[in-house]
Amino acid sequence: MFKLARYLRYFKKEVIIGPFFKLLEAVFELIVPLVMASIIDIGIKNKDTAYVLQRGGIILLLGFMGLVFALICQYCAARASQGFGTMVRNDLYAHINSFSHAELDLFGTDTLINVLTNDLNQMQLAVAMLIRLVVRVPFLIIGAIVMSMILDLKLSVIFLIVAPLVSAVLYLIMKKSVPFYKARQKKLDKVSLITRESLSGARVIRAFSKQEHEIERFKRANDEVADIAISVGKISAFLNPATFAILNIAILTILWFGGIRVNEGSLTQGEVVAFTNYITQISLALVVFANLVVIFTKAAASAARINNVFETVPTLTDKAGDRSNLSSEELTDTGLDGYPLISFENVSFAYPGTDKYALEDINIDINEGEIVGIIGGTGSGKSTLVNLLPRFYDVSKGVIKIKGKPVQDFSIDSLRKIFGLVPQKAVLFSGSISDNIRYYKEDATMEEIKWAIEIAQAKDFVERLPNGYDTIIRQGGKNLSGGQRQRITIARALVRNPKILILDDSFSALDYATDANLREALKKNLKNTTVIMVSQRANTIKNADKIIVLDDGKVAGIGKHEDLYRSCHVYKEICDSQIS
Repeated sequence: MFKLARYLRYFKKEVIIGPFFKLLEAVFELIVPLVMASIIDIGIKNKDTAYVLQRGGIILLLGFMGLVFALICQYCAARASQGFGTMVRNDLYAHINSFSHAELDLFGTDTLINVLTNDLNQMQLAVAMLIRLVVRVPFLIIGAIVMSMILDLKLSVIFLIVAPLVSAVLYLIMKKSVPFYKARQKKLDKVSLITRESLSGARVIRAFSKQEHEIERFKRANDEVADIAISVGKISAFLNPATFAILNIAILTILWFGGIRVNEGSLTQGEVVAFTNYITQISLALVVFANLVVIFTKAAASAARINNVFETVPTLTDKAGDRSNLSSEELTDTGLDGYPLISFENVSFAYPGTDKYALEDINIDINEGEIVGIIGGTGSGKSTLVNLLPRFYDVSKGVIKIKGKPVQDFSIDSLRKIFGLVPQKAVLFSGSISDNIRYYKEDATMEEIKWAIEIAQAKDFVERLPNGYDTIIRQGGKNLSGGQRQRITIARALVRNPKILILDDSFSALDYATDANLREALKKNLKNTTVIMVSQRANTIKNADKIIVLDDGKVAGIGKHEDLYRSCHVYKEICDSQIS
């Protein structure tokens, strides 16, 4: 938690003023029993109504001022905790966005969402309690003991016995319950994972009539969280009975020995009542202290998870500098004509956490303006190959070069701007169709959007929609078909007229006629663009300038359709299986 405390420096005023006013409230609270004692010993004893009313007015004033001070502290706590949460959440989100695919795969989406929401909410609560109660609680306990010692030193020995006993009870209960709070966070991650899978895969679940299975799966995960909560509850259930039993015995002891000392004349009735009030204040403060221990224990577990994300260094390093920027104009520099646009030189790649290479000893040259097809069986490494180009992952061995320069020598931002990528899974965002297409180019004009839509073969269905280009797309594009989503994502990649267009199996949901029309439109309108098409369909890539055949992570053949059909048995098998 101390590592995250650096964010509190932006709220120094609130962190200082809040506890100060809470301390004043506690001082007033400690004065009240003394005023009450004077009302009993003087006002009631002497039947002095004016004195009782006067002292009663002082108690009301103390209560009102205490309320004002508490509200000031509450305001400071709210500002500091919400501001702290906002700043940490912004920095954490920015840090997560700097992760490569490797770190995102390591944590998992559900854990990161939980860290950004549940864990940060727990930290915000801890900050609020830090300002509101961390100073007040010990001050009340110590102050009540000191005030009782001032009233009567002998009787205050009871307080010195009670405080350690209650503290021992709190320690034992917290020692047993703390591990459960840490385990609960991991169980909540599992519940979040199942919830996300069930909601995003609702159509698949219904298609296979697996609703009952998913409900049971969720119930089991939820029951695990509930079991932990029940286990903690059973332990915590002893807290109040144990502490109040000790405190009630203490009150009885005070009344017993206090009565004796009243009879001896060494203590007044009002002072005995004050002693009782002080022991009550201590009891309430200790219960609050127990709750604080629980809150800060949860916060410590949450802080560890947040720091784990912050301390994870992205494996991709960005060598940004004066000579690291890359633009489409630089790629057409005549001084670089001797180099292929893209070259893979002895490239091998293994996903983090595994020693098995997904790609091994890849050597490929792609020239400017070529249409390149990549084909192979499932798991042959097609998507992995194209994901290395924009540096979603870094190669394990070898080097990838753009115009003779390793991709690591360019800033990641400028490198990715030359690519137009259509991912294997069509991902759309909530908003209008035009907003989604402008995602890649914010200042795209309506003419540019229509140009991209037309090439993507989406013009007919978009213009038939009631609101046309202003039609709102629901989350994930659920109100569009698979083929429509794919065409919108293709248009989004085209709108900037990228230097290199990567189509990662982006025609899979298209019918053959649309597929053919789209390929023809790409060839006609993107003459200066290098197109890399990953496809399972031989028909989609057979007219490409160059076809790369992958088999189990290795290059099985490179060439044109006719040559490969004769010389590459892997390619021939794919073609023959699809024709048959």
